[in-house]
Amino acid sequence: MRGVPEVSDENFAAEVIGAELPVLVEFTADWCPPCRQMAPVLSALAAQEEGRLKVVQLNVDANPDTTHAYKVLSMPTFIVFRDGEPLRSMVGARPRRRLLEELRDVL
Repeated sequence: MRGVPEVSDENFAAEVIGAELPVLVEFTADWCPPCRQMAPVLSALAAQEEGRLKVVQLNVDANPDTTHAYKVLSMPTFIVFRDGEPLRSMVGARPRRRLLEELRDVL
């Protein structure tokens, strides 16, 4: 996905838990059509909110430890982290406008 870096079990703590900005993590899978549908939405969101929100994705198949730690069962799942703590979890594809509304109090 252009513009949205991937994180892994190995660097999740550094990239997400230790991030200075709030972080939106998309738990995704290559075989998930709604996840692919979210790619341009997340790229646009990352560009629009640069400097206020970090947007990353984590492949659930390649990173089972983090996936299980946050009890992710459906894709796409979005979890917002701030100061190392998960604040909100959202499941399912959604338009950018709705995603921004759900993130308003985090930004």
